[in-house]
Amino acid sequence: MYIYPDNLKSKATLWLWQLRDIGIIGVGLLLSVFALAQLRFLPPIVITALYAFLTIRFDDTSILDFIKNACAFFFTRQQVYEWGYGKFE
Repeated sequence: MYIYPDNLKSKATLWLWQLRDIGIIGVGLLLSVFALAQLRFLPPIVITALYAFLTIRFDDTSILDFIKNACAFFFTRQQVYEWGYGKFE
């Protein structure tokens, strides 16, 4: 008998990040180090570090997910409010 997490429906993770995020962070770090070494340009490594911090996952949610949901709730998605009595009242 084998026990798999979430019946093989959970996303692959390594340490505190999903594998997709680790790939993005790795490519970002590589490009950032080249930009820092050749051009003495610091912002790419700061942006990569910020992305790495925001995508740390605890209990299958990250700070970046929370910020996306908050922006959608307050700014981009229309909120629907229905006033009045329902059908059965």
